[in-house]
Amino acid sequence: MVAFVIILSMYGGGFATIPAYLRDVFGTMNVGAIHGRLLTAWSVAGVLGPVLVNYIRQFQIEHGVAKAQAYSITMYIMCGLLLVGSCAISPCIRWTSDSITGGPGSTK
Repeated sequence: MVAFVIILSMYGGGFATIPAYLRDVFGTMNVGAIHGRLLTAWSVAGVLGPVLVNYIRQFQIEHGVAKAQAYSITMYIMCGLLLVGSCAISPCIRWTSDSITGGPGSTK
């Protein structure tokens, strides 16, 4: 019960910290637009993600994969999607030494 309460107390932490993180990474001029896109993508993933996982699991079970192994391919697909997303966002991030260390011109 204690573990459940601790985990439940962390719910929503992403909503509280994402705007500050977006400001640090992308700058203050872009926070609104990027935050809107992030919340839209988050909601689409929340709706379509479970549907996709269930479809892949059912497809594998129908083709003879044991139920205990039905999620293995799904996890590889999710890892691949995470890698693609990470590579896609990398060019958009402005990593300057001043923004990381808090030097001249930094807002830290």
